[in-house]
Amino acid sequence: MRIPDGTDVVVIGGGLAGSDAAWSAAREGARVALFEMRPVRNTPAHQTANLGELVCSNSLKSNLPHTPAGLLKQEMRLLGSLVIAAADRSAIPSGGALSVDRDQFSAAITRGVEEHPNITLVREELTEIPDGLPVVVATGPLTSDALAAQIQRLTGAEELYFYDAASPIIDAETIDRSIVFEAARWGKGQEDGTAGGYLNCPLSEEEYHRFREEVLKAELVPLKEFEPIKLFEGCLPIEEMARRGELTMAYGPMKPVGLTDPRTGRWPFAVVQLRQENAAATLYSMVAFQTRLKWGEQTRIFRMIPGLENAEFVRLGVMHRNTYLQSPQLLERTMALRDGVRERAERQAPIFFAGCISGVEGYTESAATGILAGMNAARMARREAPVELPLETMIGALTEYIARGPADNFQPMNANFGLLPPIEPRIKNKGQRQLALVERGLAAMRETARSLGRGELLSDVEPAPELAGAAA
Repeated sequence: MRIPDGTDVVVIGGGLAGSDAAWSAAREGARVALFEMRPVRNTPAHQTANLGELVCSNSLKSNLPHTPAGLLKQEMRLLGSLVIAAADRSAIPSGGALSVDRDQFSAAITRGVEEHPNITLVREELTEIPDGLPVVVATGPLTSDALAAQIQRLTGAEELYFYDAASPIIDAETIDRSIVFEAARWGKGQEDGTAGGYLNCPLSEEEYHRFREEVLKAELVPLKEFEPIKLFEGCLPIEEMARRGELTMAYGPMKPVGLTDPRTGRWPFAVVQLRQENAAATLYSMVAFQTRLKWGEQTRIFRMIPGLENAEFVRLGVMHRNTYLQSPQLLERTMALRDGVRERAERQAPIFFAGCISGVEGYTESAATGILAGMNAARMARREAPVELPLETMIGALTEYIARGPADNFQPMNANFGLLPPIEPRIKNKGQRQLALVERGLAAMRETARSLGRGELLSDVEPAPELAGAAA
């Protein structure tokens, strides 16, 4: 491994996060070496050597300004995102979503990186994280085995997950509290008068069996060839438990013991527990409901659960191969590895993580963390303090979740309004409340962008001037 002479920052991985990290650091004036192993070594998922290749959907989700995904994109435009500028220029008709011609999109990102005078693109696999200068690790969910092993040694064996088993997350306002009751099993954690962060959806025997029948009949997401699934007994999909026996779920994650329904004074036949997901209690996850059901099937079937008839899912369940950190134990809001972890590994220079490996889910979420990681790597290369983004912004809220989320049950997260601090005083109308969240977030990001000298780099809708030729 040879780092190009004069390099200030190394970025490992040429996906969305790595490309935006390299671009962001370069725009800070840092000389960047971006390492991408393709096409020297290909992955089972990629088809080209382009940077930022989309291996799944060509949609970057909603582009509407009043949505969480739309707010995130607006913030990324204000910070000068290469990824969003390329997407804006390669967009195809898609209603309110930002969908792209995937070939034009990845070609624009590749040209933008290759033509930037501060970036050297190195087509070589790195199996070790270099020391002596700031490094951004943005190797994605298909991190090579060799580098994954090195990351595992760096962070500790118990702090690197190789499997993504995420349960659905629900908007708390859409849970029917006249049916769902607060209680922790056997009253544990309720000494202070709270329910220890748990809500419970009670099912009768008839409701339980009807629910199981629908799970068994539901369509599953087909596996890709590069995603062999090895089922771990401690992390089984709900549909696998349903297949194993008539009462397997009732004796497993849906067991009712120790949970008294205040309406009946008895334990229900079965219970679906919801765990509080954030400090503001605006989000709840379905406990042990990791699943490979198709998303439409999840919405249909999970709304059969009493109290969830009108539930809005801010994220649906997924189960596939992944590599991501137990970030609340490892990362700061700056995306840097915590000093104590780095020092235990006897590393001198700062290390940043970005993209899926940091614990976010989604194309734009990954790229957004790359912007911040690249910016801070460049700042630390010139011995300036790294920055944190305001909690009122969507990127700032995502980094807050990464650094301070539930350490005992950390799961990748995408952009959603439940991550943002509530508006005070509370606005009753949901649409007006969400609009207020967007306006507050954009105001905070505009001010931050100006203070960082980035406010003039992009308008709200147009790509950066220097990308215009690359993305045309």
